[in-house]
Amino acid sequence: MAEAFVGTWNLKESKNFDDYMRELGVGFATRQVGSMTKPTTIISMEGDTITLKTVSTFKTTEINFKLGEEFDETTADDRKVKSLVTVEDGKLVHVQKWDGKETTLVREVNGNALTLTLTLGKVVCTRSYVKAE
Repeated sequence: MAEAFVGTWNLKESKNFDDYMRELGVGFATRQVGSMTKPTTIISMEGDTITLKTVSTFKTTEINFKLGEEFDETTADDRKVKSLVTVEDGKLVHVQKWDGKETTLVREVNGNALTLTLTLGKVVCTRSYVKAE
């Protein structure tokens, strides 16, 4: 099921990302850089292990995980979280938990477009990616 997400995805449009980062507690200077950065997300699979790599001029992060298995993750903004990724209704659902807080990152593919919906409390951010040729 996760095969639909495999590929290289380039950020095209982002809505409400600054508000999302502020809700996470990201500082002003980092939010400014983060808002201007246009990352590329590379998703690959080897066996039942999924690799999700986010590359930008600001920072590169990489996580490796198996669906349905909790793992430790250090986020781009240096939060130490417990993460769990599952597939629900054709969507890749990534839940991060830390310090009594929780955020969800939901990826959905439609043709050559990937929509990432980030939710933390009442703040919702959408980031639209297009598949690289």
